[in-house]
Amino acid sequence: MKKLILAVAVMGAFAGIANAQEAAAPEHTFTGNLTVATDYRFRGISQTFKEPTVQGGFDYAHSSGFYVGNWNSNVSGTSFTNGSIEMDLYAGYKFAVTPDITADVGALYYYYPGAQIAGGQKYNTTELYAAATYKWFTLKYSNAVSDFFGAANSDGSDYLELNANFEVADKTTLGFHVGQQNVKNVANADYTDYKVSLARDFGFATIGLAVVSTDANKTFYSATNSAGKSKKLGETTAVLSISKAF
Repeated sequence: MKKLILAVAVMGAFAGIANAQEAAAPEHTFTGNLTVATDYRFRGISQTFKEPTVQGGFDYAHSSGFYVGNWNSNVSGTSFTNGSIEMDLYAGYKFAVTPDITADVGALYYYYPGAQIAGGQKYNTTELYAAATYKWFTLKYSNAVSDFFGAANSDGSDYLELNANFEVADKTTLGFHVGQQNVKNVANADYTDYKVSLARDFGFATIGLAVVSTDANKTFYSATNSAGKSKKLGETTAVLSISKAF
């Protein structure tokens, strides 16, 4: 009788652990994020004329690996004629290849309401992407299946990037990034970008500091605003950010 009681107790304990694990991994997950930063750098190039940015988005993830989301940021009308906002819409699927390797495939649509180049050409761009993550490292490849941000006959432009993130102290992450942007049929548009970042989660928010640099052609990647002020958008800079996930 005592053995039976003990067996029932052990089975009950294991059932409780299983239930706790199921509760820790819900079938549906909804998250959001909000960021304020001193500049919006997309692949090393400023999208806000080197001025501050407010960004935020929402994500839904299913336990199967499917996810869909939306992310938004202000952009400069100097770079995106008649535009003021970028809206990213994306969906994809994440899955385990091995216990140590995770794959991610999906599609991303960059939408700029009201923005267009002279002649009616839009900046809107669609990319397909595939990524693989092994421990601290993520390798990602993106390929444009439309014209690349308004450049004529530039579909097929691609971007290859390697990212690494290491927890160097409690709630403190050191990040490294290098990427190569290739733009089809556009002279002087190809470049490499680099980033080193340090971020710490303080609970109320995560504060980050990143040094961003590129070897982009300074003449090609420059803009002049309506006041006649010109800026080189790919020059080395430090970006300070405050973000919160919820």
